[in-house]
Amino acid sequence: MKSVLVVGGAGYLGGAVTDLLLKSKYNVRVYDNLLYEESFRKPVDFIYGDVRDKKKLLNQLRWADVVVWLAAIVGDGACQLNPDLTMAINRDSVKWLSENYDGRIIFMSTCSVYGAQNRELDENSPTNPLSIYASSKLQAENFLINKNAIIFRLGTLFGVGDLFSRVRMDLVVNILTVKAATLGKINVFGGNQFRPLLHVKDVARMIKMNIETEYTGIYNLKYRNVRIIDLAYQVQNHYPNCIIEKTDMPFQDTRNYRVSSQKAKETFGFSTNYSIDTGIEEIKYLINTGRIENVNNTRYSNYKHLEEQINRGKNK
Repeated sequence: MKSVLVVGGAGYLGGAVTDLLLKSKYNVRVYDNLLYEESFRKPVDFIYGDVRDKKKLLNQLRWADVVVWLAAIVGDGACQLNPDLTMAINRDSVKWLSENYDGRIIFMSTCSVYGAQNRELDENSPTNPLSIYASSKLQAENFLINKNAIIFRLGTLFGVGDLFSRVRMDLVVNILTVKAATLGKINVFGGNQFRPLLHVKDVARMIKMNIETEYTGIYNLKYRNVRIIDLAYQVQNHYPNCIIEKTDMPFQDTRNYRVSSQKAKETFGFSTNYSIDTGIEEIKYLINTGRIENVNNTRYSNYKHLEEQINRGKNK
C-alpha cells in the first residue's frame, strides 16, 4: 500500500484530490499551512507545516512513496503582491524537493506559461510567461524534468471540488456565475480572449490515475478552449434575465491562449467527466440555497485574501 503525501492538500484542488484518495487503497497524509482555511476537519492524517520549513517537510518526504505537490501561490495578481515570497514557494521549494526526494512526484503547473499566442498550443510550443506566476511555475518545471515526475499544465479551473475546502470565486466560470446570480449582470471586457477551462474534479481524477503510472514529462490538461464572450452567453443560459455588458478593449489580454490535450489523451487516456454547465450549476446551487453567506468575502479570492494577510504583516 503506497503512502501518498498531498502537499497543499487543504486547498481548492487539494480538497478534491484528498477526497478521491481517501476512497482508494493508499495511505494518505496532508501537509498544509492552512493559508486560506481556518481548520482542517477531514478524517485524514494531517501535518500543519509550511513548504519553506525544510526540516519538518523532510520528515514527511521520508514517509512518502508519492508526493502530490499542489502547494503554490496561484494567480497573476496574488503572485505580484510579493514576488520574493512567490518565488520562494513556487520555485525554490520545488528546487529543494528535486534535490531531496527521489520518489514519484505529481506536480501542478499552468497553461499560462505559454503567454499570448493565437493558435492551439501543445507541449512542444514555445513558452512565453508574461507574469511572475507563470514564470515561477515554468522555472519549477525545469527542476523536475529529470525526476520521476509528471507535470500537469492546467487550464483555468472551475466548479466545486469538495464539501469542506473553500470555493474559489476568482476563477472565470465561477465569478461570472456569481455576478449573474447576485447582480443580474455580467461585464465582459474584450471577450475574444480564449481560456482553456477544466473542472477541478477532473484534475483530481487525473492525479489519482497517475500515482502508479510510469509516465513522466509535461502534459496539458483542459476540457475545452472557450472565448470569454461565449462563456458569458453560456452562463446567461442559466440566468435568462441576466444582462451582458460588453466593453471593447483596444489591446489583447495577455491571458489569451488555447491548448491541446492530445498528448495526455494518447498517453494515459485523459478524459473529462464534468462540463462547464455542471460547474455553473454547482455554483448556482450554493448561492440559491444560501450555503455561502457572503460571496464577496475576501477569502474566496486568492489575491484579496493574500493582500489582507500581507497588510496585516502575516507571513505564513
